[in-house]
Amino acid sequence: MKIQRFEGIIAWQRIKDLEASIYIEFSGDKDFGFKDQIQRSEKTFYFQLLTFS
Repeated sequence: MKIQRFEGIIAWQRIKDLEASIYIEFSGDKDFGFKDQIQRSEKTFYFQLLTFS
């Protein structure tokens, strides 16, 4: 089966779910530096996943 769009990649769908979970989980956190670090690391992982797929 040929994938027509990157949204069809299961790994991409799962990382988007992870991204939403991270933002929800840390939305009320008052440690802004920690929250920013977690959200940036998620973005880096997401970028690497799309780059090396």
